[in-house]
Amino acid sequence: MRQQRAVGLSTIGLLISALLAASSAQQTPDSHLQSVLTQMDRTAANFHTTQATFVWTQYTKIVDETDIQKGTVYFRRSGNQVEMAADISEPAPPKYVLFTGSKVQVYQTKIDQVTEYNTGKDRAAFESFLVLGFGGSGQDMLKSFDVTYLGTEGLDGVDTAKLDLVPKSTKVRNTFNHIWLWIDPARGVSLRQQLFAPNGDYRLAAYSDIRLNEKIADGIFRLKTTGKTKFLSPNG
Repeated sequence: MRQQRAVGLSTIGLLISALLAASSAQQTPDSHLQSVLTQMDRTAANFHTTQATFVWTQYTKIVDETDIQKGTVYFRRSGNQVEMAADISEPAPPKYVLFTGSKVQVYQTKIDQVTEYNTGKDRAAFESFLVLGFGGSGQDMLKSFDVTYLGTEGLDGVDTAKLDLVPKSTKVRNTFNHIWLWIDPARGVSLRQQLFAPNGDYRLAAYSDIRLNEKIADGIFRLKTTGKTKFLSPNG
C-alpha cells in the first residue's frame, strides 16, 4: 500500500498540476536568473534525449511517512512531442511509468496491471510541466511560474543555481505552492527538484549520471506487458 501511494502521488500529482496549469504574463528576470534561463533555452533548442538515474522521495506529513523510489528516467523528443519513461527498480517488484501520445501509463508488475490516464487536449500543458528542468526552456517556464533566483548551492560537486518557482495559477498552487530547482548552469538541466504541497507534503527528486542527447533504444518507450495484463482507465 505504501509503495502504491508513492507511485500515485508522484505521478498523478504532477498530472493534476499540469492539467490545471495556466499561462500568464512573463516576468522580467534579473541578470543572474537571465543567465540560467538563457542556458536552459540553449539546452531546450538542442534537446533530443536525456537519461538519468533518480532517487524520488515522497514525504506524507499527516502520517509522517517517507517513501523512496530509485531507478532510471528517460526523455526523448519525438517530432514535436516529448516522451518519458521511468523504470522504478527499487523497491521491488519493479514498476514502470510511461508518457507517450496523450497517455500516462503506470505499470505495476506485481499485480500485472496498467493504469492509464488520458491527458487529452491538455497534453501540451502536461508535457511542459513534465520537462521542467529537463529539456524545457527558460522562457516557457516564465509563462507559468514566478521565478526567483536564490543564489548558488554546491550539489554533487556542481555549483548549481537554485531557483524558486511559484505557480501563477491559483489552482496549481493548491497542489504545489512552490517548487525548488537546482540547475546545473553549464548544461541547463536540473540536478534536483523539490515540490512543496500546501499541506506539508513534499516530493524530492535527485538526479545523477545525466546523459544528454545519447541514443535511447525504442524499446524503452514501450511497456513490456504480458498477455494477461489488465488495463484500467480511471478518466476514460
